[in-house]
Amino acid sequence: MTNYQEITTTDMLDEILKSSEQQPILFFKHSKTCGVSSRAFAEFQRYLQSPESAQVRNCLIVIQQARDVSNELARLIGVQHESPQAIIVREGRAVWNESHFTLESGALIEAVRKT
Repeated sequence: MTNYQEITTTDMLDEILKSSEQQPILFFKHSKTCGVSSRAFAEFQRYLQSPESAQVRNCLIVIQQARDVSNELARLIGVQHESPQAIIVREGRAVWNESHFTLESGALIEAVRKT
């Protein structure tokens, strides 16, 4: 199973976005109080068990604990905030994003394959 890094500060976010020059980043935005997000997070965890998940750096933003991080990511890459949401960033730019019921492990795997 591939690990993920939880992003809790905007300084961490800035550092991770810079690293997208070397390796794509998959950001997963999660709300701990939303049933749809809980289902999507389970799909994210299934995706992490796939070999494809090792091809990108996987990051988690928990909205209740890091709303400023979520807002800053939306501002920097120009993708409107949603939750749950997955975004793949390469070279500082969003190259794929989906939200809500379309967040399934297969969709995440396919998106990573295409990056």
